[in-house]
Formats: sequence, C-alpha cells, structure tokens
Amino acid sequence: MARPPKTADVLAEMVANVMRVTVVAGEQVAVGDTLVLLESMKMEIPVLAEHPGTVAAIRVAAGDVVQEGDVLVSLTL
Repeated sequence: MARPPKTADVLAEMVANVMRVTVVAGEQVAVGDTLVLLESMKMEIPVLAEHPGTVAAIRVAAGDVVQEGDVLVSLTL
C-alpha cells in the first residue's frame, strides 16, 4: 500500500497584508526560498520555506489580509 505524501502548511506569524505570492502550484522549493511577501506596519516580511518540497496549494492571493495562524501555502515534502 502506498503511503500518503507528507505535507507541511506554512502559516502566517502575524496579522498582515499579502503583497505578493512568489511561487506557483507545482513549483519545487528549497529551504530559505521566499514563498510569500507580507506587509505589516509598512515593513515587508518574506515568508520562507522551512522544508524542501513541492508547492501543493496556495491559500492566499495578493491583497488578502491574513491573521496569525492562517495557512499561506501547503507543501508536499
């Protein structure tokens, strides 16, 4: 029986506006790659991949407002 793929959700660490999504579904990412660029209090905050993997789903779009703990991107490891 095949094992289900392991996944990891990348979460927002604060309330912020989504400035830009820098990846697309299916893209391979490495540790440290920027996935999303957030803006909070006039500061740009890059959200980085903590695991290598493939972008399985993008849960936000530019212009969205996210809350702490919201899923930004899902990765298949």
